[in-house]
Amino acid sequence: MAPHTVNSNAETNITRRFFAGLIDYTLILGLTYAYIKTFGQPNEGGYQVTGLSAFVPVLFWLSLTVFIELGMGATIGNGIAGLKPVPLYGRSNSITFGQSLKRHLADPIDMFLFGLIAIVTIKSTPNRQRLGDIWANTTVVRD
Repeated sequence: MAPHTVNSNAETNITRRFFAGLIDYTLILGLTYAYIKTFGQPNEGGYQVTGLSAFVPVLFWLSLTVFIELGMGATIGNGIAGLKPVPLYGRSNSITFGQSLKRHLADPIDMFLFGLIAIVTIKSTPNRQRLGDIWANTTVVRD
């Protein structure tokens, strides 16, 4: 199978991807902050949630990255930025659950040092992939 066509303008792609990630993680962190502030118990440093309720922020992350990406074809940030992830090989234009999960499990590494790792890998790979995309065999294209 031939790879999908990839935007050759890496700078535009990096800028769009940066803002898409900023939108997504602002939503995730905002919901997490509101949840902990509303349902958490006060402690000496602020608020905390414990037990099963501590997994709710993980559900926010999973919902706003993997599940929305599977359902809508892109995260909210990617949708606003006009981007979508696609499998690198194959006939389908939709990524699988496993591919989406791999892409987003690598987000902390890709975003380390304000995205420097992602920028370097996007500029260095022929398919403009960040580490999560390389692991998942996906790439991001303009929608």
